[in-house]
Amino acid sequence: MESIEVTLLARHINKSFQGLQALKNVSFELRRGEVHALIGENGAGKSTLMKILLSIYKLDSGEIIYKDKAVHFKDPHDALSHGISMIHQEISLIPTMSVAENVWIGREKNFLRFGLLDNAKRNETTQKLLHDIGVNLSPTAIVSSLSVANMQLVEIVRAISYNSDVVIMDEPTSALTESEIELLYTIIKDLALKGVSVVFISHKLEEIFKICDRVTILRDGEYIATHKCSEITMPELIRLIVGRSLDDLFPKLPAKISDPVLEVQNLCGDSFSNVSFTVHKGEILGFCGLMGAGRTEIMRAIFGIDRIHSGNILLFNKPVKIPSPKAAIGNGIIMLTEDRLRLGAIYALSVKKNVSLAYLRSIIKFLCFVKDNDEGRDAQEIVKRLDIKVSSINQRINLLSGGNQQKVILGRCLLTKPKLLILDEPTRGIDVGSKSEIHRMISQLAQEGLAIILISSELPEVIGMSDRILVVREGKIVFETTHEKATQEELISHSFGNFKEI
Repeated sequence: MESIEVTLLARHINKSFQGLQALKNVSFELRRGEVHALIGENGAGKSTLMKILLSIYKLDSGEIIYKDKAVHFKDPHDALSHGISMIHQEISLIPTMSVAENVWIGREKNFLRFGLLDNAKRNETTQKLLHDIGVNLSPTAIVSSLSVANMQLVEIVRAISYNSDVVIMDEPTSALTESEIELLYTIIKDLALKGVSVVFISHKLEEIFKICDRVTILRDGEYIATHKCSEITMPELIRLIVGRSLDDLFPKLPAKISDPVLEVQNLCGDSFSNVSFTVHKGEILGFCGLMGAGRTEIMRAIFGIDRIHSGNILLFNKPVKIPSPKAAIGNGIIMLTEDRLRLGAIYALSVKKNVSLAYLRSIIKFLCFVKDNDEGRDAQEIVKRLDIKVSSINQRINLLSGGNQQKVILGRCLLTKPKLLILDEPTRGIDVGSKSEIHRMISQLAQEGLAIILISSELPEVIGMSDRILVVREGKIVFETTHEKATQEELISHSFGNFKEI
């Protein structure tokens, strides 16, 4: 019988924050060379457990056994020096530095020559590391010039560069393209073959079955179960995550689709051309395609962020010019960004302040004073309407779960009283239970007569929520279908340009 080597074991972990129990008697076992999924809804305790393993948080009680020894790391650097590294969901690179500088930050002494830093040697070492794992980036590229997907790859490269025995990956595929995701899968499999243990945190349940050996589920800060991925089904996994059956992940309510709200005619920009489409009152129009295909760029241009070279935009059958987001909001168009961390929420501000950002002009008194009563009333209304779980409207938004943060930003959009709502990846990085809630809200908004454009990389979401679906490839709309006729195979085929045989 094959012996099982346990690399890391967390036993009976308890952790509280200001009287709130975040982890209750949680245990977690990680074996050598396995890819172990850790899943649960936002607020289930996944990140808290991982931060305890890294000594970002100190546990209240319990113990951590690493390589058969009880350990008490002083800080994350101590954990890293012992072979435990983590790739965080939030990008933590320094944008003004190069790829090589970010990969080796804090370890410059490895490249000293006669007391001076050998930049050429550092770049050469980084280039070899990038080449060995198949990442096509220049070590001298400045991070601020990279896409979010490439920044994520740099985070992954940095973690691998430590030659760790345990690598924790928190939502590592959330910003990656399909080809980059496949590259990451290959990297993970190679790490496991070398005996590295990988903790894989993800809300994309389908990839857990594709890449992971075992899965551990947490719910409300408690350990629920651990299963081999080959011995559990998707519906069983969902029931364990949310504590109930989610038969209707995409609650599409019937809505009356009527007059055109937005019509785009032969729109051309830096990364798209000859784009034409119409979205109607009460309609959810889905956009899909590979990352980089131009989906977001088209919407940024309509919202006034990016420049339009030619073409026309009509609102309620009347031509309009939209030179800025301010003009877009004034015309009844609002956009929820795909990048909640960098472009959506201001994490240092409260829920109330984040809600009011998009419509400050309407609650300003005497040119410079915010009417606090109006601001608080509107924030309370949004919290109640969208069922946002928050201790008070004055709580900082960074203390909320990802799903509740997204609800706050959606609420901010709704307070501008839009006629057209553009949603770019509205459920990215959000747990399955919160996804269902947000889908229901989207459907209700369409039922109330709002025109909605939904951009998503998750094809089940596009198919499940949209009335019509457009596929974007290389900056052009190449295919249109309906909710009733759409299939994942067909949409993928058109996204890749291979639609002769479906």
